[in-house]
Amino acid sequence: MTIFLYFLIYFLFPQISWTHQYLPIDRIPDWKLKNDGNIGPSYGQPEQIRISYGGDPSISFVTWQTFEDTLQSTVEYGSDWKSLNQSVLGRCSVFLDRNKNSVWRYIHRANLTGLVPGQTYYYHVGSEHGWSPIYFFTALKERENNGGGYIYAVYGDLGVENGRSLGTIQKMAQKGELDMVLHVGDFAYNMDESNGETGDEFLRQIEPISAYIPYMAAVGNHEYFHNFTHFVNRFTMPNSDHNLFYSYDLGHAHFLVFSTEFYFWTQWGFHQIKNQFDWLIEDLKKANENRKNVPWIITMGHRPMYCSDFDGDDCTKYESIIRTGLPLTHGYGLEKLFYEYGVDIELWAHEHSYERLWPVYNRTVYNGTHLPYTNPPAPVHIITGSAGCRENTDVFVEHPPPWSAVRSTDYGFGIMRIYNSTHLNFKQINVAQGGTEDDDFWVVKTSDKHHRPFKHRDLKKLRTYGTHVPEKYCHHHSHCPAEKKKKRSRRHHQHF
Repeated sequence: MTIFLYFLIYFLFPQISWTHQYLPIDRIPDWKLKNDGNIGPSYGQPEQIRISYGGDPSISFVTWQTFEDTLQSTVEYGSDWKSLNQSVLGRCSVFLDRNKNSVWRYIHRANLTGLVPGQTYYYHVGSEHGWSPIYFFTALKERENNGGGYIYAVYGDLGVENGRSLGTIQKMAQKGELDMVLHVGDFAYNMDESNGETGDEFLRQIEPISAYIPYMAAVGNHEYFHNFTHFVNRFTMPNSDHNLFYSYDLGHAHFLVFSTEFYFWTQWGFHQIKNQFDWLIEDLKKANENRKNVPWIITMGHRPMYCSDFDGDDCTKYESIIRTGLPLTHGYGLEKLFYEYGVDIELWAHEHSYERLWPVYNRTVYNGTHLPYTNPPAPVHIITGSAGCRENTDVFVEHPPPWSAVRSTDYGFGIMRIYNSTHLNFKQINVAQGGTEDDDFWVVKTSDKHHRPFKHRDLKKLRTYGTHVPEKYCHHHSHCPAEKKKKRSRRHHQHF
């Protein structure tokens, strides 16, 4: 099959596909048809190299891009950079984003298998028409120093412009201070802009991170274009052909990544919400069945259920859609689902700020004890969306609701370390203030029996020691209707 025929099929029979459409192995590129050894692809240099976790420490996915078909997609690798004595052939797909002047992008993917956890590998990618520089990565293995576990950089909302956290994360990744990146939605601002050139530039900018450690991604609202086509086609996540919802285990944690955007971009069909919700139920069931081996359950979704920002976003509403479900019907609400299956940590972004919440469920805040994060009776929510983009940071309301424990409007990103089955630490690094810490706290489960679905006794504990926040809750006397009425009355009397 020639590339020209592929082009005709793509545009004459358009369809939204959530699978990577690989080119036939026996294809003949246009330059090959000329049967002239002096002619090859004009743009065969690989770029935008990124690795991702393959769902097992022995597997890594490698993804890169060229601007012309190179026919071969090869990774050469080995334990010595002078001797890359192993190689694997990958597959290539064409990505046309349906912009008016779509650029032909060739996305190459290769799977490295049989990796030895803890072993450092050197590699480069490409073909006879161009090779990348030699990079290195270490196959994932729990750390042996300072308590063990894995260390994750956690953030969302990182753009091509004003990416204030980028340099710090690049340095940490290359120095071995991070094991993985969890990017909780919103990339580049936006990947589809300038016929996709903004997405190309973003992936070049993160290459000093993503070529060294796995870069794991969740979709955000800035990826909306043509049903998230840039996100689907540019990334490679485990156990999924589309990257929009997937899960994986690493060490003591089960990570569950999902799309909050299905609830807002409904022009692509409500079936997307249902399909994901059904998948969430099945995945959470399996995760709980395996909880003795993998106790922590951590979710990643872009738009939060709760927040204290002064912007009118969904998370500021009494019945936020992500929390309670679709308007009127309350279908497919996520808060109850995550509570019933005992999710421990919920990672969010979207708000261009940092906010740590007290354990909370159904607007009841567990903040009335000395150790609220030790065996909490509800999930812990963390919002970290201030990595840096052209839209700058958000501000908070003057008097935040009771669920708000710690807040920062400075640029920064999170560092999460899961030490073992009982201890998880989270820090928020403030890059605007030279790397100081805006927050540093622990979530502790004193034994494995506390990793389980929340039960009636947890609700009782929550209600006994917590604070319920009804719709008309008075966060501050200045917000109270009665107080406002008194102020208006006083002004009225002063006027006369």
